[in-house]
Amino acid sequence: MLNRVAVLSDIHGVLPALEAVLAEPDVVTADRIVLTGDIAAGPQPTQVLDLLTSLGDRVSWISGNADRELLEYRRGQRSTIPDPIAPWAAEQLREEHLDLLDSLPRSLSLSVKGLEKVLFCHATPRDDEEVVLVDSRLDRWKEVFDGLDTGIRTVVCGHTHMPFVRLAHGRLVINPGSIGMPYGRTGAHWALLGPGVELRTTHFDIQAAATRLSRESSYPDITEWTDYFLHARASDADALAAFAPRDGRDHSP
Repeated sequence: MLNRVAVLSDIHGVLPALEAVLAEPDVVTADRIVLTGDIAAGPQPTQVLDLLTSLGDRVSWISGNADRELLEYRRGQRSTIPDPIAPWAAEQLREEHLDLLDSLPRSLSLSVKGLEKVLFCHATPRDDEEVVLVDSRLDRWKEVFDGLDTGIRTVVCGHTHMPFVRLAHGRLVINPGSIGMPYGRTGAHWALLGPGVELRTTHFDIQAAATRLSRESSYPDITEWTDYFLHARASDADALAAFAPRDGRDHSP
């Protein structure tokens, strides 16, 4: 059983944000670092993957929908990706990066002190693109938990880039937020598990990070990208309005 687990989600290829979180004392001393997907689709995909692989067995990886899309694009299984930066990011990856992404599981379970058996996934336990939000109706949570082992009392997911903790049908649900593409407020958002749950924010020099990204990334629209995402120009209200129709609430009785 693990005493402390640091959960890093939705890094999206932003190396300065990742480096800032990895330097946090509670991340340095954590028994395990769990990545809940959408790791490389961003302005520094190879640098982020290289840094994370250098950490070895301390890191447990999960694939997100963006990771899957990068792989599918490079292997000719799709010709487009909705995220404008993703096709560029996919082309930067080396063959060993593609093999890594291809090997990633969609979910994993770990025993964490105080939380017992915890399921980690990207979006929901059954799908890497489904949307659930802090205010999703209980019937929606029942749908996405369908078939889940009754012994799992805690579920950790990412995908929507907004941190929250809530109960749903007796299960604790945790979203750590996003490291590299936060919505609602700036900073790199992550979570520390064991024996309880702590939602954390690591603040870093955004202007210095933007300057570094402009210097080190060859993405053609890097200036606009960094301005929008590092400064969290999308508010939580904007993000919730965009995501809400996708959690099925429009079809509820």
